[in-house]
Amino acid sequence: MKIAILSCFYPYRGGIAQFNANIFKELGKIHEVRAFNFKRQYPDILFPGITQYVTKEDNAIEIPSTPLLDSINPLSYIRTAKAIRQWEPDLLLMRYWISFFAPSLGFVARHQLKKTRVISILDNVVPHERRFFDTPLTKYFLSSCNGFVVLSSSVGEDLLKLKPDAKFTTIPHPIYNHFGEKVERESALKSLALLPDKKNILFFGLIREYKGLDILIDAFSKLDSSYQLIIAGEPYGSFDSYQKQIDTFGLNDRVKLFTRYINDNEVPLFFSAADVVVLPYRSATQSGISAISQHFGVPMVTTDVGGLKEAIENRGTGIVVESPESGAVAKGIVSFFEDGNRDIYIRNIEQSKEALSWESFAKKVTDYYHTLI
Repeated sequence: MKIAILSCFYPYRGGIAQFNANIFKELGKIHEVRAFNFKRQYPDILFPGITQYVTKEDNAIEIPSTPLLDSINPLSYIRTAKAIRQWEPDLLLMRYWISFFAPSLGFVARHQLKKTRVISILDNVVPHERRFFDTPLTKYFLSSCNGFVVLSSSVGEDLLKLKPDAKFTTIPHPIYNHFGEKVERESALKSLALLPDKKNILFFGLIREYKGLDILIDAFSKLDSSYQLIIAGEPYGSFDSYQKQIDTFGLNDRVKLFTRYINDNEVPLFFSAADVVVLPYRSATQSGISAISQHFGVPMVTTDVGGLKEAIENRGTGIVVESPESGAVAKGIVSFFEDGNRDIYIRNIEQSKEALSWESFAKKVTDYYHTLI
């Protein structure tokens, strides 16, 4: 089968590009796969981080791709649609996570051969940070696809609200296994200059308002000095309000800051040092951070929002607290260290790895494709 994938690939960095690289490699073991990339993903003025591109410190998977699509240039939509159409794929696979890409991806999807089935992997249908144009643009995009893969049941529910007749299948987010293996805890602590003999709580990934870092800092202020909070990730916006919280609570000696993009080769250090990863999200559909945590065998404490409960509590890989409130999060963290179930969580993580493999995900995607023919 010929499969075209239209999304971001190397030299772009981040979770979406990493996901695409892994699915490209897995599908390519059996099928003829071609990657069509963005020529320009975001205009620099709209990108909230420091850079969209990999650096020499990243262990990026270098997928060969054809860079054609410019998100803000309609002429590139025509060129991209034509290039994919001329290749005559049986399946066009796309990723959708924000309405900004609806016009470009929707146009390309609408201008394919009749034999080509268009399937979109939906990270989100409703964005975490909403704008007035999200719904009409997303409806436009959804109407251009033949079917959908959603990564959690909550995304499926959001999909049906906007497209009640949508055909979709739910396949959980696979485990990210391209970061390498854990290192010795002592070595990780030393490399990161962390205090030894502490209960290490890790907040990892891009720092955005909906991810609730302020909730976690407030929760951490309720814990005693045996706990250490590690914040590792690039702020999308100012970090000043979080720093003010840390200063106000007098936590500077127990909160360790790595407020920058964490390069791929550093990722094992943080997860090797961590006892638990906390996801204090205000809203969520699923989380790529949980996929990294499971690879490294680190249990999680998360709030009961979106698809996080099915990803964590339903698999017995951590604790889900009832609400995104600091008191509930603090109680969940204490419970994790005191309930004696840590070894059970770790064992359940190991047992879930085969079901959450890239091989399993790829097979389920192609099986779903056959239902659309």
